[in-house]
Amino acid sequence: MSSFQDQNTSAKQDLFEGVDFYGIDELLTEEHLLIRQSIRDFVKKEISPYIEDWSQNAHFPSEIVPKFGDVGAFGPQIPVEYGGGGLDYISYGLIMQEIERGDSGMRSTASVQGSLVMYPIYAMGSEEQRKKYLPKLASGEWLGCFGLTEPDHGSNPGGMQTHFKDNGDHYLLNGAKMWISNAPDADIAVVWAKDVNDRIHGLIVERGMEGFSTPETHHKWSLRASCTGELVFDNVKIPKENLLPGKSGLSAPLMCLDSARYGIAWGAIGAAMDCYESAKRYSLERIQFDKPIASFQLVQKKLAEMLTEITKAQLLVWRLGTLKTLGKATSAQISMAKRNNVDMALNIAREARQIHGGMGITGEYPIMRHMMNLESVITYEGTHDIHLLILGNEITGIPAFK
Repeated sequence: MSSFQDQNTSAKQDLFEGVDFYGIDELLTEEHLLIRQSIRDFVKKEISPYIEDWSQNAHFPSEIVPKFGDVGAFGPQIPVEYGGGGLDYISYGLIMQEIERGDSGMRSTASVQGSLVMYPIYAMGSEEQRKKYLPKLASGEWLGCFGLTEPDHGSNPGGMQTHFKDNGDHYLLNGAKMWISNAPDADIAVVWAKDVNDRIHGLIVERGMEGFSTPETHHKWSLRASCTGELVFDNVKIPKENLLPGKSGLSAPLMCLDSARYGIAWGAIGAAMDCYESAKRYSLERIQFDKPIASFQLVQKKLAEMLTEITKAQLLVWRLGTLKTLGKATSAQISMAKRNNVDMALNIAREARQIHGGMGITGEYPIMRHMMNLESVITYEGTHDIHLLILGNEITGIPAFK
């Protein structure tokens, strides 16, 4: 029987090479493959060696922000003229997949910046706003956050109470947002609030504006390497040029959520692949009853089901990415992929934990960290059940939200 150390040769080493049972790489372009490899190399160098310590210590590594900018992880779908990558949505998805294989919290940092901050400024902002904010967000000089969820309004964002009024030469903003990724370190916030007519608008709030604070949320068991906080607005004076002029109403922030949910559908596959690969390697190394546990039927069943679900999820997002690049992806299609793929990843994390036995709950392997992270991912950007109801509404034409 091999020694304990021999059995754990894969621990804390990033040996990932990819999971592609159906030859999906053949559907990707050379550019897609190069982009994926560059982000994979980045994750192995800048995230994998440190992520367990960051997570164990609930530490957000602020130094990763400019590094994400350097590697092109912020706003890769934004045009080059504003500092983005000018890439298609499959490229964006692959970037999110590789980052989330490293950690869901790290992917949250990147997807909030690209989909929830840069995207609304690009799609709904003025040309002056695009030129002022997007290049600094793309480079990682500035970090942004997205203020929609409130203490009393989560799945029902239309009920928000944050509001602003016109005070002549400025707007006066009051209210609070909760569960905001990047908030404690953010330089700007894209905040959604109601005007005096209860119409929802987007406002760009900048760090340093009087009455604006971002208290950090502590004691999380999930996304521990990501910074989370509140946004508090106490009579904050917002310059009128900071209102996003291109779109208003609830559909405006929901457009942003579509973009973020799309990235999550890809990202969750990364977490699932990391758990699957770790479980496969461990099962081949771990000796019990004088043979590797991979030789037992129940372990093979788990691995076979993991690979099957990952492959189905990969095909789902590849087609969704094709539709999104063509401008044809619907909100309901994105909901299906987000719901399915995050649920798939969470189930794989749980099965992988069983294969790892007691070692699966330690920081020697990524399993428990992924599992805890995915408990947040299955809830944020639309809960598991809300996405089910979005699909139900699409199928029947009858909204079940009220």
